[in-house]
Amino acid sequence: MRRTVWPAFGVVLVLALFAGLAHAGTGALLPALGSRTAQMSQSAGEAVSGPMRTAILLTFLSLGPAVVVSMTAFTRIVIVLSMIRHAFGMPETPPTAVLISLGLFLTLFTMMPTVAAVNQDALQPFLQGQIEMPVALERAAAPMRDFMLRQVRQEDLRLMYELSHQPPPPSPDAVSLVQLTPAFILNELRVAFQIGFVVLLPFLLIDLVVSSILLALGMLMVPPSTIALPLKVLMFVLIDGWALVLRGVLGSFK
Repeated sequence: MRRTVWPAFGVVLVLALFAGLAHAGTGALLPALGSRTAQMSQSAGEAVSGPMRTAILLTFLSLGPAVVVSMTAFTRIVIVLSMIRHAFGMPETPPTAVLISLGLFLTLFTMMPTVAAVNQDALQPFLQGQIEMPVALERAAAPMRDFMLRQVRQEDLRLMYELSHQPPPPSPDAVSLVQLTPAFILNELRVAFQIGFVVLLPFLLIDLVVSSILLALGMLMVPPSTIALPLKVLMFVLIDGWALVLRGVLGSFK
């Protein structure tokens, strides 16, 4: 994935998340942002001024791509989608931009309850000046922690605490995001490769069958990929492969 793609698609995801929340009835973000000019004049006595709050919000938006990759369902989804095109033998088809866009919107569908909780408990109260930044961060971390804890294995989390030379937490609420985030990424890589193996196996069988037939016919000069590629595409279309893969990936989240 190209580095130049990440910032643009990170902003797209953030805007899509908030647009989805507004459509779902959890509160529109754009009216709240639009009313910040009127609220700045009334927030002179607050601990954090309106311009400072806006600057902090823009800073977090710039960190959106890193949050998307490390703390959401995006990693598992995009790895599986990338494995599909490598299974076909077409490393550039579908294009990377298409896979990232699909992965972002599938991440939106998967993370909608978590994002709705963050928006309702942390983002909207902060934009309205009801809570300060430390409280907003603490409230936003709780839904993200719950989502990652549902996915991560205890072995991965224990490994991260051992590597950081920290004692295990007494309760799930005491799990630090510093140890939870790499454990979550490790679990996402493991699950993505498990799904990828199941996806790659049928394509491998087609390659073996085509190679055996060409070898038996003595057609050694014909590349097996030339014959196998149309068969792979035909099989994938007939079984509605994209729908099956997406249903399986999204169904793997707890």
